[in-house]
Amino acid sequence: MGSIDTTRTITFTFDGRIYEGHPGDTLASALLANGVRLVGRSFKYHRPRGILSAGSEEPNALVELRTGNRREPNTKATTVELYDGLEASSQNRWPSLAFDVLSINQLAGSVLSAGFYYKTFMWPAAFWEKLYEPVIRRAAGLGRAASEADPDSYDKVTAHCDVLVIGGGPAGLAAALSAASAGARVIIADENPELGGRCLAEKRTIDEMPSAVWAKHAQEKLRSTNEVRVLTRTTVFGVYDGRTYGALERVSDHLPVPPQHQPRQRLWRIIAKRVVLASGATERPMVFGENDRPGVMLAGAVRTYINRFGVVPGRRAAVFANNDDAITTIADIQRAGAEVVAYVDSRKELSPAVLAVLSEAGVDAILGGHVETTTGTRHITGATVRTADGEIRNLPCDLIAMSGGWNPNLQLATHLNARPHWNETIAAFVPSALPPGMAVAGAANGLLTLAEALASGAQLGIEAAHEAGRPAVEARSYSTTPEASSIAPLWRVPETKGKAFVDFQHDVTTDDVVLAHREGFAAVEHLKRYTTLGMGTDQGKTSNVNALAIMAALTESTIPAVGTTTARPPYTPVAIGALGGAHRGRDFKPERLPPSYQWAREQGAVFTQAGLWLRPQYFPRPGERDWQETVFREVDTTRNAVGICDVSTLGKIDVQGRDAIKFLESVYINNWGSLAVGRARYGVMLREDGMVLDDGTTARLGEHHFLMTTTTGNAAKVLQHLEFCRQCLWPDLDVQLAPVTDQWAQFSMAGPKSRDLLRKIVDSEFDISDAAFPYMAAVEVAICGGLKARLFRLSFSGERAYEIAVPSRYGDALIRRLMTATEEFDGTAYGTEAMGVMRIEKGHLGAAEMNGTTTAYDLGLGRMMSDRKDFIGRTLGSRSGLMDPDRPRLVGLRPINPKHKISAGAHLLPQKAHRTAANDEGHVTSAAFSPILGHTIALGLLKRGPERVGEIVGVCDPLRGRDILAKVVSPEFFDPSGEKLRG
Repeated sequence: MGSIDTTRTITFTFDGRIYEGHPGDTLASALLANGVRLVGRSFKYHRPRGILSAGSEEPNALVELRTGNRREPNTKATTVELYDGLEASSQNRWPSLAFDVLSINQLAGSVLSAGFYYKTFMWPAAFWEKLYEPVIRRAAGLGRAASEADPDSYDKVTAHCDVLVIGGGPAGLAAALSAASAGARVIIADENPELGGRCLAEKRTIDEMPSAVWAKHAQEKLRSTNEVRVLTRTTVFGVYDGRTYGALERVSDHLPVPPQHQPRQRLWRIIAKRVVLASGATERPMVFGENDRPGVMLAGAVRTYINRFGVVPGRRAAVFANNDDAITTIADIQRAGAEVVAYVDSRKELSPAVLAVLSEAGVDAILGGHVETTTGTRHITGATVRTADGEIRNLPCDLIAMSGGWNPNLQLATHLNARPHWNETIAAFVPSALPPGMAVAGAANGLLTLAEALASGAQLGIEAAHEAGRPAVEARSYSTTPEASSIAPLWRVPETKGKAFVDFQHDVTTDDVVLAHREGFAAVEHLKRYTTLGMGTDQGKTSNVNALAIMAALTESTIPAVGTTTARPPYTPVAIGALGGAHRGRDFKPERLPPSYQWAREQGAVFTQAGLWLRPQYFPRPGERDWQETVFREVDTTRNAVGICDVSTLGKIDVQGRDAIKFLESVYINNWGSLAVGRARYGVMLREDGMVLDDGTTARLGEHHFLMTTTTGNAAKVLQHLEFCRQCLWPDLDVQLAPVTDQWAQFSMAGPKSRDLLRKIVDSEFDISDAAFPYMAAVEVAICGGLKARLFRLSFSGERAYEIAVPSRYGDALIRRLMTATEEFDGTAYGTEAMGVMRIEKGHLGAAEMNGTTTAYDLGLGRMMSDRKDFIGRTLGSRSGLMDPDRPRLVGLRPINPKHKISAGAHLLPQKAHRTAANDEGHVTSAAFSPILGHTIALGLLKRGPERVGEIVGVCDPLRGRDILAKVVSPEFFDPSGEKLRG
């Protein structure tokens, strides 16, 4: 029976009640088979809602699937494949689906009309936080997200092909078969578990065989072809630049739990030379009074449930239509054993073919009539029909199969901002300008008959393969049963009784569209946002065109003149987990390991995240009580002997070219023309708005060759900034950039015995005396018997210090050699905590000071800014507001009581001022306990800071409950004259 395996029975639950179904069922078909008609409540009025459609356009039947950490809200019951043990529940109701307290909202319909949230809950003002907002938040939303971490995994993959066919209906199958016959590499994707589309839902013939059988044979042929990949359960949801398409494959959604090592969903990035869009069409509802009652369904959906799933949605049906396609619904309903009480067509004249079908069926035909309203509570019990001569007839029925025509699914064709055009013949929008390499076949292009779909798909498949470089072959032809195809649109039934719904999910009625017009929101984008039309999970697939037509009538305009809203990806909802893929938890970002990582692990180092890098934080030794004791030892040893730190993570950018000096002059605030070969210089970069971007040193290795270093966290950002400057601002400069961070392992040796340690590894022919190798020198040397290396005399600690760089592959060997050599000097390795302490003692800047809101003047670097050149950020950095002497500027802080602790983030206030935000004059940026001073020290930004050296200020930390006094001092606590680092 259709796609259903009736030889097997499986069980599932809905709202806690156990039901039976069969493999091949959807949750919607199984509920209908079990006589369940009420499946949800509407968003605003909480009206009873039933199943409207049979596909991803479904606006009503939204359910929660599964429980616990796999709970998934807002899932369309029409797309959920039934499996044994499936758990589903209705949503947006309380306390139960049958009795929903908030259905009382229906009585307040005049208050809850379009835009009510702009006009109500405004008085009294005090009620907003106490009453209105809590009530609105409790009532808002659809479904409940899982409150625990998702246990499933998600995958990402990239695929290339000659021809991508989007949609597995008759047009898509014909296109894929044609392209494959030409030898093209083909990917065909369809959102359903099997290919076939409307072939599975209609009683048609193709080449003298049932359309469902033909589709099965076509699918088998495609699967057996080597160069064809069939992606079922896969929705192509977006079109992007570069002929790139996004697709979501629901790998395990049809299973209770994904098998081990299998993802729940897979995100495909498909790059296709040519694309055939064969996404089909979506049937439009008719807009009449009480058209939202359970039992009012789309005619095409009724045929789908009968022919594909073997389910009759009702026993006594009325068919209401304005087009020829719906006429086949009568025969399908009768064949299934149900009664058709009447066929209501808004057209007064029908084609002979349609009249012949009516005559053969023996159905009461009401031509020129329309359904005005329906009766019933939780399910339809009857329909009120007005005939062409004004007579009112009451039809007892439990099903209305309605059809207002078909809208081509053209959203993907408009994702790159193309606008569709109006086709009067089918009364619908069709694609116009298309993304590069795309062609549209079948119903998606307004070709609504089976014969047209097959012919267009076959021809476009051949053309796509040929354009992708495959040999030209002749498209094959298909024979089908003849079909009638005409329409006389009826956009809404006049003089309806009760609410006539346009958007079922968001409860948008014809009255809401009229109100939007009356209040000046006639523009299509305004209409959408004022009424929330088409803003639900279905994105208005069944509602938008009806609404546009109603607005066109109100404005006395045409539908194409009213236009359409902008369709954006995704075509159907995509889980954030699928977009993230494996990037979650520790894998959220790539984890980069410095060259000394393995050695550091062997030493028992504790690691911390520094940007993308995993760096040693400190190196604990046996007997040390806590991390502070370890850090104090590392600082003390470095200050008195020698310490080694892996600084490979600092960003390194190789700059070369005849215009390299000019480039550096333009991106740094200070001068570079005087820098000699073999020397390095500290530099500061600004953003265009005048705020500090980054700092670091740049060494001149040759006449036109420089090596720039950046902070670890800003390495990528600085490279991006420099490339923008090079490619966009100054494309004529002869300068090239290359990121070389990963190419070099670099270690800092700091402390009074650092040069003695260095002599142990630098080959003897290289002179590293102070005279030959002074502070800020940079040369190439050989170490360990001929290994080429770069040596820099730079210091971040305030001590005499050197940095030695070797190719990364030698990094592990070098750190082991250095640490063996330090044993003679009682040296140590130190991590980022000790480095931070020494950085603060010396008053060097870090990320907390260069936080994106500080200028060079704020940080005490104003004297570095050259007044003899232009550079990025100079103009905007000179704005009066940024030169205001009242701006917070960098200072040092010492606690008055050495036992008191200063914490980063604490507020700075006048000593005797009340501890309020109005008196806030700055904050502490960095703080640490200084082992050499014996108390906490800090850096901070304080209003008129440098002028207030010697003043006592309050340091208030309300989060930690601290309020102490501190003295404002110079930011340089250690060796302010620089004697130690210069030797």
